[in-house]
Amino acid sequence: MNSLKNLRINDPTLQFALIYLRGRIARARSEETSRGASAVEWVVISAIVVTIVAAVGVIITRALKNKAGSVSNCIGSADGSSKC
Repeated sequence: MNSLKNLRINDPTLQFALIYLRGRIARARSEETSRGASAVEWVVISAIVVTIVAAVGVIITRALKNKAGSVSNCIGSADGSSKC
């Protein structure tokens, strides 16, 4: 790679390509590679939150269905002979 630093290129297109590639290589070697890890962390956190919300939703739905059935039975036997 040291020989590329001292290479003299007169073509502007090749100069641009060489500068661009040097920048990409420098960025790949830098500490900024943790952005991908941060994205993975957000995905994991989001998955955990969605799982918790879904579990709470299932629990609430079952509780409402049980109470709705209890109320329905109570209304069905509303002849005054039993307490609900």
